[in-house]
This record gives sequence, structure tokens and C-alpha cells, in this order.
Amino acid sequence: MSDLEEIRRKRMQELQQQAANSENQEQARQEMEMQKKQVLMQILTPEARSRLANLRLTKPEFVDQIEVQLIQLAQMGRVQSKIDDNQLKELLKKVSGPKREINITRR
Repeated sequence: MSDLEEIRRKRMQELQQQAANSENQEQARQEMEMQKKQVLMQILTPEARSRLANLRLTKPEFVDQIEVQLIQLAQMGRVQSKIDDNQLKELLKKVSGPKREINITRR
């Protein structure tokens, strides 16, 4: 019985450590998100932030990539003033590349 109790005790410790690690990771992730939002609020106009939020609904990975690029530009000092909606549109066009054109012909 003592072996079984020892195994249970060790397993409980492992589970508690895993729970603590996942809580720490979640807290760190939330902190990073807050910092990212702060930087984006400083470099984007409300219209540009709104456009990114709308785009996030359809292409979340693409928006994450754009946000990282914007933050890097700000950190390098290449953003002189707030990026407005038109500037963001141009940046999105450059990053997304050419659109594929689909033609459907009926016979």
C-alpha cells in the first residue's frame, strides 16, 4: 500500500507542477499580448486598428505577421507618425502580393 501511495503522491506533484507551468505560460502570453496592443495603439490610428481587427476575423495568421512587422518597424524607429488606414492598406497590398484572378467561362 505504501508503494501505491508513493506513486499517487508523486503523480499529484507532477500534475501540480504542470498546472503551475501552464498558468505561468498563460500569464506570460497575456502579458506579451498586452505589450503588443500598447505598441499598436501608439503607432496605429483607430481606423487602422479597426481594419486589422476586421481582417483578423478572416486571416488571423496574416494579421499576426503584419503586427509583428509593424512592431519591428516601430522599434527600429522607421515609423515617424501614426500609420493611418491608407498607409496600412498599402502595406497590406505589398505584403499580400498579387491577387489571383479566377475566371469562370460557361459553355
